[in-house]
Amino acid sequence: MSLTCSISNEVPEHPVVSPVSGAIFERRLIEKYILDNGIDPVSGKELTADMLIDVKEVGGLANQPAEAAGLTSEVIQKLSDKAAVLTQERKRRGKSVPEDLSSQDNIRAYQTLASHPGLHSASIPGILCLDISASDSSKILTGGNDRNAIVFNKDTEQVVAILKGHTKKITNTIYHPNEDTVLTSSPDACIRIWNVPSSQTVHLIRTHNGPVTGLSLHATGDYVLSTSTDGQWAFSDIRTGRVLTHVSDSSSGNALTSAQFHPDGLIFGTGTSDALIKIWDLKERTNVHDFDGHSGQVTAISFSENGYYLATAAEDSTVKLWDLRKLKNFKTIQLEDNYEVRDLCFDQSGTYLAVAGTDVRVYLCKQWQELKVFADHTALATGVRFGKHAHFIASVSMDRTLKLYGL
Repeated sequence: MSLTCSISNEVPEHPVVSPVSGAIFERRLIEKYILDNGIDPVSGKELTADMLIDVKEVGGLANQPAEAAGLTSEVIQKLSDKAAVLTQERKRRGKSVPEDLSSQDNIRAYQTLASHPGLHSASIPGILCLDISASDSSKILTGGNDRNAIVFNKDTEQVVAILKGHTKKITNTIYHPNEDTVLTSSPDACIRIWNVPSSQTVHLIRTHNGPVTGLSLHATGDYVLSTSTDGQWAFSDIRTGRVLTHVSDSSSGNALTSAQFHPDGLIFGTGTSDALIKIWDLKERTNVHDFDGHSGQVTAISFSENGYYLATAAEDSTVKLWDLRKLKNFKTIQLEDNYEVRDLCFDQSGTYLAVAGTDVRVYLCKQWQELKVFADHTALATGVRFGKHAHFIASVSMDRTLKLYGL
């Protein structure tokens, strides 16, 4: 049992335990939460204040700090070791692409294979984000305006899990690449780590004072980066639910709008509400470079798998490509006037870039040539992902459909 409050991640002064989830809370915080929502924030089950049980004895451990030592030397060593392995693997692969990668001609020939409108509530329409399991690409995770996350099997066309617990819409979803675990975040200021088979929240991380706007899983699979309108980014351990470090972007005071780890995991990018893309050194917790050139709030950022490029979009109807070695903008894709971009995604080989917004588009990297436009959604497309080897593409929209494209 964790000796930190499941809402604040801090050691509670007046600890109580919920009988419906077994989680510990600060009495004051859980009573307010129950008053607002009527449920346990961890399990999503009904909970009343008179059900809470006071924790009388916690063996003197309750005075230990919740953030033991933050980014300890052990954690930093783990991050560095992983980065070294990933860099070596990438050098070994060189410029070769997987033999099974879908060809340009195939992608040009892709058609809409399926459209699923029934995953989320019709009364609060809109799917806001998605992700695909890297270990089982039949499993697709969606987050909705209806406050639910859904795990859907595209092959059997069955809902695998309904994840209930957020009190506001879900704006970011991540499917863990090696486990049946997913991560979600919301304007309710919470990040939830879920076990898919049980549909239960394993950890609830509450480190931000405003809506969580960005979420990115570290390459170790053990840590998550988050950003918020509160102008802060945080780095948390998904195994314990503890926040390891929490940094305020003091230079601008503007909201952070998106987050993405570089493939090696030692640097990451954040978008801001004032059109900047900031590159951060995780170990030093410092802002090491800014890319400016957009106008309007940054809406999406994505690093290419080879780690050389960063694609960004903002409320200016452009997608910009940045060279991380030369630290400059080398390509701007100018979209039609008033075109909105909500999501960007490179495929796992870094050969293709997908754009979701006013429609869904696929570009060939290096030439930055448009290969395909899918205009089937009847409202704004909010998310796009490639299946394994780009054998299919999935997108979601405010029209409340998940659409699948392929041959």
